[in-house]
Amino acid sequence: MMIGVIADDFTGATDIAGFLVANGLATTQMIGVPPAGTTVEGDAVVVSLKSRSNPADEAVADSLAALAWLQSLGCRQIFQKYCSTFDSTARGNIGPVTDALMEAIGTDITVICPALPVNGRSIYKGYLFVGDQLLQESGMKDHPITPMTDSNLMRLMDMQSKGRTGVVTTTTVEKGADAVRAEIERLRASGMSYVVLDAVNDAHLDVLGQAVADMKLVTGGSGLGAGIARAVATGDASRTEELGRQAATAGAALEGPGIVISGSCSVMTNAQVAAYRDLAPVFDVDVERCLADPDAYGAEMAAWALAQPQDGDRPSPMITATASPDILRDVQARHGAAASEAVEHAFAAATRKLAEGGIVRFVVAGGETSGSVTQALAVSGFAIGPQIAPGVPWVRAVDRPLSLALKSGNFGAESFFLDCQPANVRAAIGGSA
Repeated sequence: MMIGVIADDFTGATDIAGFLVANGLATTQMIGVPPAGTTVEGDAVVVSLKSRSNPADEAVADSLAALAWLQSLGCRQIFQKYCSTFDSTARGNIGPVTDALMEAIGTDITVICPALPVNGRSIYKGYLFVGDQLLQESGMKDHPITPMTDSNLMRLMDMQSKGRTGVVTTTTVEKGADAVRAEIERLRASGMSYVVLDAVNDAHLDVLGQAVADMKLVTGGSGLGAGIARAVATGDASRTEELGRQAATAGAALEGPGIVISGSCSVMTNAQVAAYRDLAPVFDVDVERCLADPDAYGAEMAAWALAQPQDGDRPSPMITATASPDILRDVQARHGAAASEAVEHAFAAATRKLAEGGIVRFVVAGGETSGSVTQALAVSGFAIGPQIAPGVPWVRAVDRPLSLALKSGNFGAESFFLDCQPANVRAAIGGSA
């Protein structure tokens, strides 16, 4: 096993798994830490945790448990995967988990690189950009759980970790992998524990992938994962072809009834929900009712969805709690974190009823929502299929006939929910086939 990935949420896990497969590594995604003795074949394995917004000590404990299992498989490199917008607070959880993994593995240096240029996440002089905006000026400033108000990755890491952070700038990256390795070593010798890696395009990720392919521990987003995969994959054409066939088979969305569940309040998800409203029946979630009785309200959501016709060319119905920044701020001001917890509880209750009612395709927007849905389905792992959009592959449960598309908030085009519908539905509506 080449690479063992510890992902802090479920959309992030499918995100990096999709990029590893697309770049030549046979990859399996596990839901939670598997029981001791569980074995997996292939080049890489991703452990999906729901630890991004947990208390830091819980996130550390879960991550160390995942590490122990990955080490039992003989993984040569551990990859700590977090969001391309570095979702965290001044207390973590990225920093505390990184420190714990470094200590357990026995290394005094690692890298920080959440860049994903294909989706507009770039790093320049250690500052994280979303498109042409600094992170703190993007829609992430309004995130209900991890609002991002600083774009400087060195400051962010220093605030939530034990060590000090340096940076390898674009100027060095463009000199090649040897120059990057030399600069990382220079920073280590000067007392730095973490090194932010600039990356503004895929060519930079290729250089970085080569530079860090032999490190015991790396941290970052799926862009760095893709760069490492390209560096270590065999490049054998017949094997690449076979991996493509396996992915197409594993990830082809099942035929049958589907559902769209949207919990993200990101800018892009708001646009995606607005676009899909014109095409499909929509159930708008009432937060007050989630707070009053999430189980009963979840059952009501499911009953509504199961009553919607899905024959012929009709798109799947949608259940959505997606809201504008103004509405979100008002809900947070009145109810705080309890509102998000109640909505996710209701989504989980609805998911169980939907699966019992015969839904086989789940398209889910939002990291927390994807975690709630996946845990409610109680699957043990996923086979990874082709990407619908960068960072969003179809995945199929290994132990039940279920297909899922788990979308991080700002990923995908405005047509994403339509893009996830069967070909005949897309063709009838006029979407991409």
